[in-house]
Amino acid sequence: MTAEDLGIIRTNIPARLDRLPWSRFHWRVVLGLGTVWILDGLEVTIVGAVASRMTERGSGIAVNSADIGTAAAIYVAGACVGALLFGQLTDRLGRKKMFMFTLGLYMVATVATTFAFEPWYLFLMRFLTGMGIGGEYAAINSAIDELIPARNRGRADLAINGSYWVGAAIGSVAALAFLSTALFPMDIGWRLAFVIGGVLGFAIMFTRRSLPESPRWLFIHGREEEAERIVDQIEAEIGGDLPPPRGEITVRQRAAIPFREIARVAMERYPRRVLLGLALFIGQAFLYNAVTFDLGTLLHGFFGVASGSIPYFMVVFALGNFLGPLLLGRWFDTVGRVPMIAGTYLVSAALTAVIAVLMLNRALTTTSFMVLIALTFFVASAGASSAYLTVSEIFPMETRALAIALFFAVGTAVGGITGPALFGQFIHSGNLTLVAAGFFIGAAAMALGGVAELMFGVRAEQQSLEDIARPLTAEEAGPYADERRERIHHRHEQDTTGARRFLPGPGSTFPSPGMVGTGAASGRVTASADEQLDREVAAVTHALDEHGPADRDTLARMVHGRAWGPGRFRAALRQTVREGRGRSLSHGRYDSSRH
Repeated sequence: MTAEDLGIIRTNIPARLDRLPWSRFHWRVVLGLGTVWILDGLEVTIVGAVASRMTERGSGIAVNSADIGTAAAIYVAGACVGALLFGQLTDRLGRKKMFMFTLGLYMVATVATTFAFEPWYLFLMRFLTGMGIGGEYAAINSAIDELIPARNRGRADLAINGSYWVGAAIGSVAALAFLSTALFPMDIGWRLAFVIGGVLGFAIMFTRRSLPESPRWLFIHGREEEAERIVDQIEAEIGGDLPPPRGEITVRQRAAIPFREIARVAMERYPRRVLLGLALFIGQAFLYNAVTFDLGTLLHGFFGVASGSIPYFMVVFALGNFLGPLLLGRWFDTVGRVPMIAGTYLVSAALTAVIAVLMLNRALTTTSFMVLIALTFFVASAGASSAYLTVSEIFPMETRALAIALFFAVGTAVGGITGPALFGQFIHSGNLTLVAAGFFIGAAAMALGGVAELMFGVRAEQQSLEDIARPLTAEEAGPYADERRERIHHRHEQDTTGARRFLPGPGSTFPSPGMVGTGAASGRVTASADEQLDREVAAVTHALDEHGPADRDTLARMVHGRAWGPGRFRAALRQTVREGRGRSLSHGRYDSSRH
C-alpha cells in the first residue's frame, strides 16, 4: 500500500443517500450550496449592466468597451485558475473547507472592486473574484451531486444552475438604482453595485455552516466512521420508514488523486466522454460569456439604448434564462439527457444564426433583437446548465471534483475567454458585420456541442452516480428480484416506443436504439431509480386498494408523496394508471382497478 492508499472498505453509503425521500435537508443543500450560481450571475450581470456607465466621461475610471471585454475575459481566466487550484485542494482537504474559503475570497474581492481607480486594479480584482467563483464550482457541484438523490438529480441541478439568472435579475434591478444620477453621482453608483455580492455572500456563509461534509468524500479519504455518522444524522432528521438500501460498493481509499491519474483514467476509460465534456463547455462558455458580458455595450453602441436603461433589458434577458432550466428541467429526467441536451444546443445554435442573419440585413429593432435574444437563451440556458450536470455525473467519484475543475477550466478557457474578448473588440470596432460574425461563431460553437451530445452522450437520467461511472475500485451488488425486474423491463418497453418516451414521468435508463457511445453502464437497469419508482407505484396502488376512491391531494397525504421529491408523486400516479393498477375518475379523483 502506498502513502496515498489508506485501505479498502465496503460501504452502502451511496445507496443510503440515493434512497432518501426529498426533505428539508435537501432544501438546505440547495439553498446553501446552489446559491453560488446566484453570485456568479450577479457578478456577470453587474458588469454588463454598469459597463456602459464605466466607459462614460466622469465615471471615475478611464476604461473603454474593449477594456470591459478584457475585464470579462480576465474574470473568466480567474475562474479557470481558481477551479484548477481549489479543485485540487477540494479533493485533498474536503468539500466543506473549500466552499467556505472560496466564498470568503469572492466576498473580499468583489467588495474591493468598489475602489477601482485604474484599469489594472479593475483587472486584478476581477481575476480574484473569478478565482473565488471558479473554486466554488469544483467544491459545490461535486457536493450537490453527492448529496441529492439520483431520481431528483437532473431537475435539481438544472434548477440550481438556473438560479444564476436570479442573481442576474437582482444585479439588473439593483443597477437601476445605482445608475440613477438622481440617487448617486456618476462615479459612485456603479461602484456600490459591486457591494451587493459581498452582502449576499455574507448571508450565504451562515447557511453553509450547518451543512455537513460530503459522506462520499469522507469514506473515500479514510473517514468512513464520520461518513456513517453524518448519514445516520440525516436519516434521523428525515425520520419515517425508509426502504432498505440496495447494494454496496468496495472502495480503495485515497488521500489524494493527482491530475495525472485523472487524465489517465479519463483518456483510457472514457475518451468519448472527454470529447463530450470539452464540446459542451466550449460551446456554452463562448456564447454565454460573449453575449452576457457585452450585452450592455452592444445595446448602447448599436441600438442607442441609454446606459441608465440597460438594466431593464438585462432583467428581460435574465428572465428568459431563468425560465429555461426551470420549465425544461424535468424533461432532462424524463425524455432523457441525450435528446434534451442535444436539442437545446442545436435549437439555440439555429436561433443564434438567425440573429446573425437579421443583423447582417439590418432588420433588427431594439425590441425584436431582445425578443430573439430572450428566446435563444431560454433554450440555451437549459443546455448550458446541463453541461455542468453532465461533467459532474460521468466520471468516477474519486476524481469528481478535479474532473469538474479540469473540464470547467479547459472548456471555459477556450470558449469563455475568447468569447467576451472577441466580442468586445467587435463591438468596439463599430462594425455591425463583425458583430454578426461573432454571433455566427457562437452558433457554430453551440452546434458543435449538440453534435457531440448526439454522438457521445450518456443516458444518465435517474441513475446512481456509481452506475454512470463506476468508482476506480468497486463491485456491484446482487441481482434484482425477478418480479420487480420484469415490471421494470416491461415499463421500459412501453417508454421507448413511439411518442410515449416523450411523456412526462420517470425516464428509462436503457440506451436508446442506435445511440453511439453510451457506455456499458447505460445498458443496465438502474436499481436506485427504477426500484424507487416501483416502490412509489406500489404505495399508490396499496392506498387505493385499501381506502378506495380519493382525490389527488388526499392520496398524496396517504402515501406521504410530497416527500418523494419534486414531481415524483404525480409521475408515480400517472404510471399507476398507465399500468392498469389504478384508474382515473372524474373531477380529479382516482380509484383502484379492483373496485
